[in-house]
Amino acid sequence: MEVFDLDQMLDGDMEVHHHGAEQPVAALSTMADSLPGLGIVAAVLGVVITMGALGGPPEEIGHKVAAALVGTFLGILLCYGLVGPMAARMGKNAEEEHAFLLVMRVVMVAFLKGVAPIMAVEIGRRVVPGHVRPSFKEVEQACRSGSATAAAPAAEAEAAATAPAAG
Repeated sequence: MEVFDLDQMLDGDMEVHHHGAEQPVAALSTMADSLPGLGIVAAVLGVVITMGALGGPPEEIGHKVAAALVGTFLGILLCYGLVGPMAARMGKNAEEEHAFLLVMRVVMVAFLKGVAPIMAVEIGRRVVPGHVRPSFKEVEQACRSGSATAAAPAAEAEAAATAPAAG
């Protein structure tokens, strides 16, 4: 498969994945946006019920007004205290996953185009979002320590293979 074709295929896959990840977020955000309106409906219904209880004992009217206010409070609390933040966090998770997949795609495509592995990693580093992007020195140090860590077991295995067998 040609590199350009692979890049196009990965781009399409990422778009489908991103679109699919955003649908639940949009649905939850819409629900959060509707909750204050539901609280207002609860308040209006509470006032209507309270109007029907006028002329009764004051305690009963007080309970009905309180119920109306609780409905309003619950709508606002659920919107701004639970469902809205949950939707925002889900959206942030989807964006982070999309950014990760973009970095992987850029590194793979650069490597398949014949770019040296360390340069492919640098190209990938440049598309990492700025708030989590490591510095060039951090990446270089990680690559050097990673290759030294990977080389130690290989050297030990080679030494064991060439050593005379103890009998």
